[in-house]
Amino acid sequence: MEMARVIVDVPSKGTNRPFDYLIPESMRDWIEVGSRVGVPFGHRTVQGFVVSLHDKPEMDISKMKPIQELLDLVPPLPPDLVELASWMSEKYACHEMTALQAMIPSALKGKAERYVSVSEESDLDEEEESDLLLIPKTREEEQWERIIVGFIRQNGPVRMEQLSSRYPEQAGIIKSLIRRGVLQETQNIRDKVQKKTLKTVILNVSENETEQVLQSFSAKARRQKEVLQFLLEMNFPMTLKEVMSVLQVTAGTVKALEEKGYVKIEEVEVFRDPYKGRKFKPTSPLPLTKEQQTVFDSITRGLNTLNYGAYLLHGVTGSGKTEIYLQTIERCLSLGRQAIVMVPEISLTPQMVERFKGRFGSRVAVLHSRLSGGERYDEWRKIREGKVQVAIGARSAVFAPFTNLGLIIMDEEHETSYKQEESPKYHARDVAIKRAHQHGAVVILGSATPSLESYYAARSQSNSEFAPILLEMHSRALGSNLPEVHIIDMRNELRDGNRSMFSRKLHQGIAARLERGEQMVLLLNRRGYSTFVMCRTCGYVASCPECDISLTYHQKSNNMRCHYCGYAAPAPAICPDCGSEHIRYFGTGTQRVEEELAKLFPGIRVIRMDVDTTTEKGSHERLLNQFREKKADVLLGTQMVAKGLDFPDVTLVGVITADSALNLPDFRAAEKTFQLLTQVAGRAGRHHLPGEVFIQSYTPDHYSIIHASRHDYSNFVREELKHRMALSYPPYCRLILVTFSHEKLPLVVRMAENFSTELQAKARKLGWYGGLDRLTSAALEVLGPVASPIPRIKNRYRFQCMIKCRGDIDAVELTKQVASEIENSVHDAHFQISIDVDPQMLM
Repeated sequence: MEMARVIVDVPSKGTNRPFDYLIPESMRDWIEVGSRVGVPFGHRTVQGFVVSLHDKPEMDISKMKPIQELLDLVPPLPPDLVELASWMSEKYACHEMTALQAMIPSALKGKAERYVSVSEESDLDEEEESDLLLIPKTREEEQWERIIVGFIRQNGPVRMEQLSSRYPEQAGIIKSLIRRGVLQETQNIRDKVQKKTLKTVILNVSENETEQVLQSFSAKARRQKEVLQFLLEMNFPMTLKEVMSVLQVTAGTVKALEEKGYVKIEEVEVFRDPYKGRKFKPTSPLPLTKEQQTVFDSITRGLNTLNYGAYLLHGVTGSGKTEIYLQTIERCLSLGRQAIVMVPEISLTPQMVERFKGRFGSRVAVLHSRLSGGERYDEWRKIREGKVQVAIGARSAVFAPFTNLGLIIMDEEHETSYKQEESPKYHARDVAIKRAHQHGAVVILGSATPSLESYYAARSQSNSEFAPILLEMHSRALGSNLPEVHIIDMRNELRDGNRSMFSRKLHQGIAARLERGEQMVLLLNRRGYSTFVMCRTCGYVASCPECDISLTYHQKSNNMRCHYCGYAAPAPAICPDCGSEHIRYFGTGTQRVEEELAKLFPGIRVIRMDVDTTTEKGSHERLLNQFREKKADVLLGTQMVAKGLDFPDVTLVGVITADSALNLPDFRAAEKTFQLLTQVAGRAGRHHLPGEVFIQSYTPDHYSIIHASRHDYSNFVREELKHRMALSYPPYCRLILVTFSHEKLPLVVRMAENFSTELQAKARKLGWYGGLDRLTSAALEVLGPVASPIPRIKNRYRFQCMIKCRGDIDAVELTKQVASEIENSVHDAHFQISIDVDPQMLM
């Protein structure tokens, strides 16, 4: 093939398509689908991905430019991921390059660097070169030209940034030299992170020569002889640092041996290992219960056929889903195939890593955002180079570049964190199903509280593309009972004079566990100290100047922060509006709960886990290990303490406020509340000690709270589906959220109205508009435009339209078409339209 179609990394409207480039003769044996290349685009060099090879150009071949450089000898993306990116571009209304970029580690998201060298045509002697140089007006200019050219000649190609910083006052002279061809400018793509290498000492002496060589050292070279003897005894390459450290010698001693030809010092590539020095206790498969065995047999039958299959594994908390994952992976590996395991949040990763590393050892690579760029890059390379067979990580692990994928496991499949909120706004569940289709692999979606979309599809088998087979486990693997749950009406607590954030029953429960030396988990779905800061005299509320949202008070730093744009300001001592000193902090945050616990239970040991305490690398693992080692009585936190954690001595779970999510403007509010309460309740009594759960609520009669207290998923689903059907919400339709934003409010409102009008008109022409309430035909409906729930973020006003659609219609393509027309009608680069297909967050 002589030509390559390349998707270029240029984020603009007209570049979401492949461009043809000639493949130079020297690269023809190397360029493949998935190769990353540097190509000329306009007056610059940009990164791109080869998406196909062909020999039939769409334009005059004489006008085509050649690929400038090949960035990797082995393509970073296998062909199936290139195909997947094209599918994502259509399904999620994003640029294909954006989808491709989501699949590679940030280390490979290179940028073009400009280099300056002396032009090849300028290989002249001094007399000839002086004719090309600027005819100087002054001797100083002539000297500067010769200094600059001499510096570049001596140092080879020099980065433009280095040249301009070295000669900051001579920009005009440098530009003149480039313009007249004395100097030439080139661009190369450079990655953010390079492969790690270490200087390594390698023996260069054969066994036969050993005695003779050792005898040849003089008394003065005693240290060199010691080094050589040591290397002969070890008989394997060692890093220069190790040799210097063990023998207390300098680098000069080892280099002297290199000069004599007895050793070689080479840069040897090494993989950065985020778990270096960690020992994971090996584990063996556990005997399965009858329920587990039934589930395992069903899944392995699918695995053995080597055909696509999807399973929704609905098992109560503690039913042993992880053991099924482990044994299913073992079967997958025995078939010579590879496996991906996804977990929803970083908080789950340490415990999961321990289980998977303990079972599969060095065959596991870990991919998550808390690794350094270099560590993540090296874990990704282990996958690409076939050094591991299992990848575990958050949602982006679905793109692990395996070539013989047999199994994808998605633990806690209901979690909204599987949906990416920035472009490409993909849902890892849908991508996993598509990848499994490509490879003829099996997908396991596991949860104690499956999403209604997944459960409805499994029960009704209505969606042929998805339609997983439902597998259920109703009992805990270790035979323990599900914990007893108490709903506490906090309105009664107030009437009885208890103004504490802890009800009397929860207070008594905590005291009893402290006395017995048992552990507790307390959940509060907020972080910070207080929800907002208000003046009790005039009613002023401290708000973000760039977003329409109140600031959250953080006691430790005594400042207020916006959790949307990051704005921070010191907490005021007096009201900025009226000058009153009656500033108060309202609401309850994790910091405040921690403070209250210390007051009520002197000496209580609390580990607080929220976004503020887990910013440092390894902080999740460190805090959870401390709790496992019983260095704390209470694990207090936000959602990250609600899922996946398994501690044998936790016998009490307390939910401080169960209502915080119920009042959000989100049709999934009841579902999210039920899921969170069920998941956190499942942390109690998982082993030999019985568990007890206290749910504090101001709306104790809400059906999501009542069903969660009974661990009754099926009746919750039955009631929730009635509400969804009545209002035509998923799973009875699909949603597309279109958000318009700009610094000028009138422009946003006008364009949002134009979009809604135009979309409705086109849908009517196609016979799609209306009829969503009948549940029988293809239909589309547009709600809005209205102001977004948070109408201004980072000084940009936001309006939105919600599109509901059902049936065999391409609503995404129609939405993209109308959005493109609206964008083209606005000649303002700051105006943005964002399309979110199947949104999980409506804020």
